[in-house]
This record gives sequence, structure tokens and C-alpha cells, in this order.
Amino acid sequence: MQKPYKIFKAEGGLIPIILSVPHAGTAFPKALKNKYNKRLQQQIDDTDWFVDKLYKFARKMGITIIKAKYSRWVIDLNRDPESTPLYDDGRIITGLTPSTDFFGNSIYRKKKFIPDANEINRRLEAYYWPYYKKIESLLEARKTQFGKALLWDAHSIRAFVPTIRKDKFPDLILGNNDGKTAHSKLTNTVLSGLKTGSYQVNINTPFKGGHITRYFGKPENNIHALQLEMNKILYMDDRELNFDKTRANQMRQVLKTTLEGLIQSMHNL
Repeated sequence: MQKPYKIFKAEGGLIPIILSVPHAGTAFPKALKNKYNKRLQQQIDDTDWFVDKLYKFARKMGITIIKAKYSRWVIDLNRDPESTPLYDDGRIITGLTPSTDFFGNSIYRKKKFIPDANEINRRLEAYYWPYYKKIESLLEARKTQFGKALLWDAHSIRAFVPTIRKDKFPDLILGNNDGKTAHSKLTNTVLSGLKTGSYQVNINTPFKGGHITRYFGKPENNIHALQLEMNKILYMDDRELNFDKTRANQMRQVLKTTLEGLIQSMHNL
């Protein structure tokens, strides 16, 4: 079976940071491809488009990148495996194996294609847990080498999704599950780095980190995790459809400054 992820190895000397991109996948397994709404499938709005391209520079800093191969419509790697909701404030929350997109549109051509319990378990074993196990092995390798490790979970979202929040999202939203998933020194370093740009920066509001951050972030075990959510318009065009090189380079400068500071903080932790 093909691996449900792609690994982009670090270049140069390794550092104790792994970068995860769980929502930029666009592929569908052959057995599932024809079960989805063809019109919606052509440009899946829920995809974190080009996030892996945005962070490509990180490899030269010694950071290994893991990117999901398959669309989050197949299975959402940043959801609880039991589909326990991550939030309880009334926002729309697409599940582990979503049946609608963020706007409430049905993503399957027929109701009978919505996965049952057996199919959900199959997808967990085939696509979900292999991603988690690979992250775990990468983090453990870095911890063995450096005594500590950090997972940076990279995401993006439309600037305005009324089913989640009535107002426009802040530009950048750092999540550490209310301080539980990373040492406060690392969080403060990242906040300082993000604020070197001209972007609005929030922490834990309205996103405090999804299941990946909460699952792996165990500071007491010297493994930290942070999630960064950003508006797609920060590196895409006004329609949030195409990559915008000028905007992306401005964003990259802030990200590079932030990660450089984080590397130093990890060294001093």
C-alpha cells in the first residue's frame, strides 16, 4: 500500500523541529474518488492550499516536513479519532470523515457513500494512524538526538468562514491548547517572531490547536507542539485561489524570523 504522506527531508544539519502539513493533500484513493461531488471536488475549498509550498524554505533550516497525501475529505488528520468535537461553542465542526464542507454542502454524490463504522475504521488504519506514527518516529528521533523536540503544525483558512465565525479571522492564530502543549518560553518566542510583521496575531482564539497539537504536545516529556493557522489571503490572491509570490515572500520572512528564534529558544530550553 502507498504511504498516505510525503516526507521532505531536511537539508543541512538537523534541528529538533518537525513541520506537519495535514490539510494540503489533494489526492483521493482510487476506490473512493468517484464517490464525491465532482463539482466541489475540482477545487476543494477546505484544502490548505500551497501551505507546503509556503514553508518549503524550512528544509534548508534543518526542518523535516511531513505532508498528507490525501484530501481531508477522505479523513481529517486533525480531528479526534473518535470524532469527539474539538470545540463546543456552536461553530460548524467537520468530523473525522466529513460528510459536508465548511459551508454545509454535501460532499458525497449519494448518501449511501457516507462511510459507516467499518469504513471509518478502515480509513483510520490506512490513512490516519500511519501519519501519526510517522510523526511520532520523527519526533522521537529528534528527541533522542537533541533531548527535546517540537512539532509545528501548519494550517491556513479562508479569511472569512461565517459558519465558524461571524467576523473575519485574525491574520495569524497560534494555538497551544491554552498553554498545555508547549513550554511558555517557546510560545512567547513564536509570538514575538510573528509580531515582527504587519499582521494581526492572536493566541488560542478562535483556534487553540487541533488534535495533532493536543496529541503530540507533551512538554513534561520534552516534546512540544504548536499550531499556526493563517489567512490564505496572506500568501494567495484576493480570491484565495492562486499562490501569490509577493505576498508569500513577505509571509515567509516573518515565518523564517519566527522559526530562527524558535530554534534558539529550543537550544536554550
